[in-house]
Amino acid sequence: MVVSVVLSLCIAVLTVQLIYLFAFLAAFMKDRRTQTTNSSIGVSVIVCAHDEEENLRVLIPILLSQSHSNYEVIIVDDRSNDGTYDMLLKLTKENPKLRMVTVRELPPHMTGKKFALTMGIKAAKHEWVLLTDADCRPGPNWINGMSQHFNNNNLVLGFSPYETHPGLLNSFIRFESFLTAIQYFGFALLGRPYMGVGRNLGYKRRLFLESKGFNDHLDVLGGDDDLFVNQHATGATTGLAMGTGVVVRSIPKKTWGEYFHQKLRHLSVGKRYKMGDKFLLGMFTLTWVLWPFTLFALPFLGISSAIVGGVILLRWICLCALFSMAPRTLGEPFEVWKVPFLDFIYAFYYLVAGPISLGTKRVRWKI
Repeated sequence: MVVSVVLSLCIAVLTVQLIYLFAFLAAFMKDRRTQTTNSSIGVSVIVCAHDEEENLRVLIPILLSQSHSNYEVIIVDDRSNDGTYDMLLKLTKENPKLRMVTVRELPPHMTGKKFALTMGIKAAKHEWVLLTDADCRPGPNWINGMSQHFNNNNLVLGFSPYETHPGLLNSFIRFESFLTAIQYFGFALLGRPYMGVGRNLGYKRRLFLESKGFNDHLDVLGGDDDLFVNQHATGATTGLAMGTGVVVRSIPKKTWGEYFHQKLRHLSVGKRYKMGDKFLLGMFTLTWVLWPFTLFALPFLGISSAIVGGVILLRWICLCALFSMAPRTLGEPFEVWKVPFLDFIYAFYYLVAGPISLGTKRVRWKI
């Protein structure tokens, strides 16, 4: 009886995982129409920065040398204590494309990032706003590439992987960011967009203002990107920017503690997603957390262990195929040989981080 129950659970967990993996594989194999370049469309690039002088000294020249013909760059100085203000004051006088918005203090009802972003969007001159962070590094054709998807859309989702560095932590961070991207691009390709990342995200200024911005989730520190997308994205009006030219690389955390706090902030807002999205993501995550236990159950399943072992092998084959195909489509390759090992670690990481994030009420924007 016990063996029968364990066998049924193992098959159920692995079957659900295979359904998701096959669905994502099918999504990334879809043909996508070539978009038309519109280099004349006006774009306002907005970066919110708190004590980011060093990163801005690298990012601003990259943004000011974009190949797009009609854009502005707005840096929102959010109560910085370093030399950000003086640096921006000097640079804005030297380049008319660069503008500065300064936040001196916060209203009592808003968090730092959301208020800073709101001020930047209100100050924007153009209808389309394109968001990234101070520690991000877009390529020279980023704005052009993203603007190809502006026609007939209200939102455009971009990909933002982390830079490659030696070490297990970096490999794990990159694996997790790819897995997240596979999910939100995969579901969007299947007609159900549910989130985006603020490191590479575009939407219409009018959409933001008419929907009253972040008004529905002011009590949440995060969510300026994924909750906003979850609230307003539809399959018919959400563009997907994929490929090397639109990749925006980000600087990864260097310690496990910094990374863990960052992920708690991201995971804690997931409980505010739409119910259908929470169910789909919850089933994917739950079965991912449980699948390693199917390995531990093999010695107790007798002759049925061959069946379960075969399904486990099929899952790994599908996962490796997905991590070979999807990253290339998104514009940044990943070392497929690392996938089985990182896959195993991720399940136990989420087993710890997931419950903690559900109970977390206070998190910080920056660490």
